[in-house]
Amino acid sequence: MALQEGDFIRLRYTGSFGENIFDTTDEDRAKEEGIYNPRADYGPVTIRLGSHHVIVGLEDELIGKEVGAEGEVDVPPEKAFGAHQDDEVKSVPVTQFREKPKRGMRIEVEGREGLVVDVIGRRAVVDFNHPLAGKTLHYSYAIVEKVEDPVEQIKGLIKLYSGRSDIEITIVDGTVELALPPAITYDRRWMIWRGTLVREIFEYNPEITNVVMKETFPRPAAPAAAAPAVEEAAEETTEE
Repeated sequence: MALQEGDFIRLRYTGSFGENIFDTTDEDRAKEEGIYNPRADYGPVTIRLGSHHVIVGLEDELIGKEVGAEGEVDVPPEKAFGAHQDDEVKSVPVTQFREKPKRGMRIEVEGREGLVVDVIGRRAVVDFNHPLAGKTLHYSYAIVEKVEDPVEQIKGLIKLYSGRSDIEITIVDGTVELALPPAITYDRRWMIWRGTLVREIFEYNPEITNVVMKETFPRPAAPAAAAPAVEEAAEETTEE
């Protein structure tokens, strides 16, 4: 059956422009291309078609396909990361940086990330366009399966937004409970995206009435008693 908007799927893909691969769900491929991230959880990603969990051009390609389909598609800038905007290239005083800016350095200015393309005197020229703006992208993909289980759908959304796979999920009588690991509030990515996650859980599951996040702190284990080796050694020395 052809896939349509609203369907959850597991997807493998590799994205490139020219000879450069910039993203892949394949761990071995990431290592081969020098883009491996040891903190990333590789493997098929779970997305919902029609929700722009992947770029529009790739999503358009997937809708209407069937589970098991494999293919390739070229995505123009207008369906990827947009055209390169000249007005997004700004001149910024070097005093706004914590360290001396250098060409090629990625920096953050007033909450926006950019690339230093030049340094002229006491000012840095920073390009705030997306790194892939203006580029035609190429994707190869494989649709692994359709995801029907609501728990697996939510797990997929959590991984998509936060990168985490250590949150247990139960759904009982319209209540979704997320068992959060200790200290998750220190995870900046989780804190940024959890509001979006909750909104999408309600949006995609009309039968859900509550989302509960429960953080549990287990009692630390008691320290092991120190071995009496020193005392025993002292006694042996005295006896000798």
